[in-house]
Amino acid sequence: MTRRSLSSLFALPAAFAFRARAQSAAADPYTTFDSDGTAHIQRAIPVPKTISPEAQELMVSGKWMPAGGTKERDSFMEKMKAAYPVEVEATTLGGVKVWAVTPKHVAPKRQDRLLICLHGGGFTSDSGSLIESIPIAALTGTKVVSVLYRLAPQFPFPAAVEDSTVVYTAALKIHKPKKVAIYGTSAGAVLVAQTAVQIRKNSQPLPAALGFFSGYVDLARYGDSRWIYGSGGLKDFSAMIEPLKGLGMVPYVADHDRKDPVLSPMYADLKGFPPTLCMTSTRDHCLSGTTDFHRALLRAGVDARLMVFDAMPHAFWYRFDIPESKEALEAQAGFLDQHLG
Repeated sequence: MTRRSLSSLFALPAAFAFRARAQSAAADPYTTFDSDGTAHIQRAIPVPKTISPEAQELMVSGKWMPAGGTKERDSFMEKMKAAYPVEVEATTLGGVKVWAVTPKHVAPKRQDRLLICLHGGGFTSDSGSLIESIPIAALTGTKVVSVLYRLAPQFPFPAAVEDSTVVYTAALKIHKPKKVAIYGTSAGAVLVAQTAVQIRKNSQPLPAALGFFSGYVDLARYGDSRWIYGSGGLKDFSAMIEPLKGLGMVPYVADHDRKDPVLSPMYADLKGFPPTLCMTSTRDHCLSGTTDFHRALLRAGVDARLMVFDAMPHAFWYRFDIPESKEALEAQAGFLDQHLG
């Protein structure tokens, strides 16, 4: 056999393989692309067996949290208070309304510490001022002040930042900065980063640590996950509609410059930020935002840690009674507790 015949023989399988790949790609019924690269995707995504049976059941039902103002929600809150014993008092700090959430048993060595909680709710409602503070207060043995900041649309940016900064300033009159940490979930996580930028802008000492639990810090651009998931993961499509109409948080942002470093801390100098725990999950519409912030902190030389849970939806730790949430809450509390000393 000639050299030319041999080369032709070896070329035939390669040609067939190329043709087979081309035919396979052309016949793919699951993904199509627009000329600008926009992907239209159809997939069958099962409930993964890597998560707890309790989480699997919730994913099938799609009912992660009982609706506010219902008997189911009242019962849920009573169970939370039983699991995490605390005293709750409505008061003010620096003239701003807060919940003072105090563990039933506070060790003397922890009385000089304070946690500031900034709740979620898209800046237009209070979805977690107590849900986010009760478990953390009990787990850390530390008093938590949950800030009831002014809400949009009546009070757009920077009202929430002003309120959280006032509370922090008032806290510094009682506590040393190294004994104060700030944390929050969802809009509260966004507000945590915004408040830290404002604190430094005010030439005030930064707190000992930050908890950034499922948020994003670039209000001028969306990452991938904002186009894929709703607050309930794949079952809740309400948050997926918002990006199609333009950038979100309109009541809060109003007509403010979205690249203002306080509004969008991605555009701020993050060097010197406190140690920060970033937490999210793979079906969280804030997955991109949380991981992008983590990377930005690392680029700035910050001690930043990232914890990502498989398959869970946005802010799943609100549902305190499943294994993944217990692990998440213990990780949040452990990080804050460690850095408060």
